[in-house]
Amino acid sequence: MDFEALHSANFAQFDGTVTDWSSMVRRLGQLEKDARGGLQGKAAKADWTGYNATVSRAFVGKTAGEFADAHTQAASIRNILRDARDELKTQQKLLKEAVERGRGKDLTVRVSGSGFTVTPSPGSASAGADKDATALRDELQRILDKATEIDDSAAKVLRALVDLTDHGFSGARYKDRDSAAAALRDAERLAKLAGKDPADFTVEDFDALNAGLRKHSGDELFAERFAEKLGAGGTLRFWAGINNPAVNGDVGHARLDQLDDLQKHLSLTLATATQADTPEMVRWRGEMVDLGGQPVHKNSAQLGFQVMSNLMRWGNFEDGFLKDYGSALMQREKESSDNGRHASPLWSRLGADPLLNRTGTDSGSDPLVGFLRALSNNPGAATDFFNSSFLTKDDDHEFMNDGKKDEKAELSNFDYLFEERKWPQNMDGKGEESIAGHNYLAMALEAATTGHPAGQLPSDASPPHTAAQARLMESLVAAIGEKPELLKDRGYMSDSIGQITSEYLPDINRSMTDAGAKNESIMRLFPVAGATADLNHADVTRLLLILGQNPEGYAAVEVNQKAYMANLLDYHMDPGLPRDKRYPHDMEKTILEISKQSGEVSGTLAIGRQEGVLGEAKQADEDYANAVNKRKSAVTGILGLGIGVGASFIASPVVGAAVGGAANTVSGVIIEQLFQDAKGEALGKRGHEVAQLWNDSGEKSVKLSSEAARYAAQAHRASYAPQVEEWAREGCKEGLDNASTAADRMAKDLQTVPG
Repeated sequence: MDFEALHSANFAQFDGTVTDWSSMVRRLGQLEKDARGGLQGKAAKADWTGYNATVSRAFVGKTAGEFADAHTQAASIRNILRDARDELKTQQKLLKEAVERGRGKDLTVRVSGSGFTVTPSPGSASAGADKDATALRDELQRILDKATEIDDSAAKVLRALVDLTDHGFSGARYKDRDSAAAALRDAERLAKLAGKDPADFTVEDFDALNAGLRKHSGDELFAERFAEKLGAGGTLRFWAGINNPAVNGDVGHARLDQLDDLQKHLSLTLATATQADTPEMVRWRGEMVDLGGQPVHKNSAQLGFQVMSNLMRWGNFEDGFLKDYGSALMQREKESSDNGRHASPLWSRLGADPLLNRTGTDSGSDPLVGFLRALSNNPGAATDFFNSSFLTKDDDHEFMNDGKKDEKAELSNFDYLFEERKWPQNMDGKGEESIAGHNYLAMALEAATTGHPAGQLPSDASPPHTAAQARLMESLVAAIGEKPELLKDRGYMSDSIGQITSEYLPDINRSMTDAGAKNESIMRLFPVAGATADLNHADVTRLLLILGQNPEGYAAVEVNQKAYMANLLDYHMDPGLPRDKRYPHDMEKTILEISKQSGEVSGTLAIGRQEGVLGEAKQADEDYANAVNKRKSAVTGILGLGIGVGASFIASPVVGAAVGGAANTVSGVIIEQLFQDAKGEALGKRGHEVAQLWNDSGEKSVKLSSEAARYAAQAHRASYAPQVEEWAREGCKEGLDNASTAADRMAKDLQTVPG
């Protein structure tokens, strides 16, 4: 910065800019508040149907989110500008004060072109005049250098911040110029460390990198600059190199217990980086996909896919990148497995190959494992991936359509991975066969079918199911119905499959009526806001029977079914329900039908629980009770969902309820009672009979159904309140009988104990 530019700077325009941005921040803050509380709040409560349920409602939510990002970005820009202005004013003040001090010592400062000179005044008698002039010159230069650094770094971070997104706004948040500039400096410094020859990477380098990534992994400016400077190829070489004892044994020996931590924070950093729309990150994403099928270096047998997939297990990677990466990965899978005829030899770990995954769940040699974990965090990319084609009828393969041995099948990525893939041998950290591949597959399917990341629960802001999600649910249920062993032999998948099932309870209940998913009366009885999954009754029975054999799967569906039943009874008893949405039968028939289908769901799960406790699995009954009680922490979210994800419904308060919080609603009271009754016993050795298990489960279901009907009738002060308990009791008993019959008829092969 020129001397004259700083000395004579007029900050009035700069002050005006900061004031304008401050006003913008206030206005955007109000718009964000209005969007969240007004626009999005009304959208969440509105009764969306058809196209509006899946498209318009999502658009409203995205728009509200853009207001939040706009507010955040405006605040960051204002903060950086304000900080830069204040610091430049400080440097101007220091400059002028230094000039004045010099004048007191008979030193003259003259502007010379873009620079300046300091000379003693003519006739100065000071013996140290030359020394004072030099000292003043150096002080002034330091002030100018600092001002230049402030000006340059402010411009740099502002450009970087704005460049993060081509469209919309960035969510990056910075309190001042220093923090944003420090993020960029740290990114370049740490990228330089990671870019070293892996053989020269020291333990001290490891500690600095691990600490830096832990601190900055969610920082958008940092992540983009780090990934850009390290490069796609550099990222692969770094992770492959430091995990290879033959290349760098020191780091592996000294920091073996921290490699998983570095893996996590490197993954989080890269995930954040892929969200940036800068030209450099667009190029990075493309290069990473291109490098996936190539050896990491000329002496390596490991491919880029194997390395990168282990750096994708945490964080939300950008949708387009996951789509392109997944397509290229599955193409390599096709080529190396001879179109699915055998396990790909590329993904088998040889004894000399370094471990690429440091979590202990698997070796990291199969890139599908880490990629599926990445999909579990990105619902949109997961849905697209599983519905994409893996093999067409024109491809060279032997997969045939069921019942049509002369007709080739078309396999989606879901069909191939869930039913047909021959998974390569993969060992975990204990030397046992790894379950990570199928476990992450289930988690990815949870994201793909529900629309939210695996492990999270839906809320009243969750969008209804799309057609693509519903079709995938149909495929999942049909596959398990046809080949129950796909889930039965992999019980660890039941927590995710159970959560999926719990979010399709309207579709599940519809299927059990055998009236067809598009029957107008059934559509009113079990309303669905978004797309409907058309499920086969027999397939659903087999699914529930298998889920019932696993405590987590059982709990996920049973607790949600009880909440769903209570909310649905409340919904239909509401006298304000529009006529065109009412079930076209009297209230007795309505309550009986709801209780009947709920009874069949719970009854089928109970038969599965019997099998889990008394069959070959020998699962402790206490585990079921514990699993149900664990769901209590998620009940608040469940109770707010009303009759289904995306459906408009506000639970009615129970008149005179003796409990507080969410339990003031009909569903809240019922779930509280369910938890109170969730008690397990050490069975088997105590001679507990199968019949007793069935009777206990049935009695609880009948009790809860009748209680739900009673509370709903009381909440609405219905004239038929005295009859509702008997109607619900009758319906639930019929549903329990149907469950026993259906299990014997549709899923007898899955039982070793009588239902």
